[in-house]
Amino acid sequence: MPSTNKSSLYLGRTSTYQWWMVFVLMLVTLVSFIDRQIISLVIEPMKSDLNLTDSQAGLLYSGFALFYAIAGIPLAWLIDLGNRKHILSVCLTLWTFFTMAGGVLHTFWWIFAARVGVGIGEASVTPAAHSIIGDIVPKITLPLAIAIFQSGAIVGTGLAFIFGGLVVSMVRHAEPVYIPLFGFIHAWQLSFFIVAAPGFLVLLLLQTIREPKRTGLDDTSQKIRSKGALRKFYRANWKTILTHHTGFACFVLMGHAFVFWTPSFFERAHGVPAETAAITYGLIFIIAGTIATLSSAKLAQNLLFKGSNDSLILIAIFGALGLILSIAFIPFANNSFTAFVLYIPAIFFLNVPFGLSFAALPLIAPAELRGRVAAIYMLTISAGTALGPPITGYLSDHIFITNDGLIHALRLVTGVFGLAGISILLFGKKHFAESIDKGHHLNHE
Repeated sequence: MPSTNKSSLYLGRTSTYQWWMVFVLMLVTLVSFIDRQIISLVIEPMKSDLNLTDSQAGLLYSGFALFYAIAGIPLAWLIDLGNRKHILSVCLTLWTFFTMAGGVLHTFWWIFAARVGVGIGEASVTPAAHSIIGDIVPKITLPLAIAIFQSGAIVGTGLAFIFGGLVVSMVRHAEPVYIPLFGFIHAWQLSFFIVAAPGFLVLLLLQTIREPKRTGLDDTSQKIRSKGALRKFYRANWKTILTHHTGFACFVLMGHAFVFWTPSFFERAHGVPAETAAITYGLIFIIAGTIATLSSAKLAQNLLFKGSNDSLILIAIFGALGLILSIAFIPFANNSFTAFVLYIPAIFFLNVPFGLSFAALPLIAPAELRGRVAAIYMLTISAGTALGPPITGYLSDHIFITNDGLIHALRLVTGVFGLAGISILLFGKKHFAESIDKGHHLNHE
């Protein structure tokens, strides 16, 4: 196995202010995940009021994911060229308003359009954060810094379930509410206003950080405008990129399907209202998910420092295998308590691969390309994000049609795509190690 040069990785200490910047970016992704996940909490009352099928409900998430991916490329180009903090601030404002718009719209297609707007705004987060974090922390600290940033996604998802569940439990059976200019709205739509509100506070915190200097570039604009830079990078690392992106896309598909349909599973299989199940599920997600993300990143950082260049890939594979095995046992739970207990290891293993998949990219991408490399990865995994919920919904509608059929659909989706992702990453791990070991992008920045 090639060994990583420690001196080229350890580039100095990280200051309190730099960690503050990472923390603020974590809050940005936290509110973004609250805004995107709230839709899964209102699926059951939305289906009832709008006469939707499971397949249509899944499409609401697919619309978000598709435009999230499409918008990522042009936004990443702007991020690699311009002021990342200002671009992120504008996008945060936009997706917050689009989240609120879901609270006053009355038809499936208008709500679909609002979710598209949320997706476009949130597409800025990962490219901007990866570019900024890559410029402010040493290479050896990148896995941990990216994991802290990604923990915002974990905590945001969990809080979306907890507070969304509390809100929906209060308004699910309430009478329609009259709002001036917009008329009567369904009571569950109030949850969109409540979860959107913290976005304005985070917008203020975002103004406390400065746009960092881009590292390793003598003339940033000239390098970014170089037409061949991105193509040259992908040509030199195409085996790494191909196996990394497709392997993790399979993990994303099974992960998003699992997260999206969990509240509905507890309602159908165990008679626990989705909003009630979401509160317990959210707590499990925050605790087990955060522990998984940070511990796996710390382990990967230590192994990377010791010269194990493929450690990120191997740990991610371990997490995916653990998720497949965990979900296989959930159908055997004969009550909701047992099912929740079985969800603890499932949520832990679910969250092992995702922070590592993003942390891998700044390790192999040059500073001037990080935003676009992250956006292209987002475009690739959008296939998994978009297809996971509707594929599972289709299997639930047409193949597994009993009350507990949803978990059998999830087990099938997890097994098939999880094993596919593991196989692809096992094949590609040596190429990833070689990309790190090339050394030209690990030089002192």
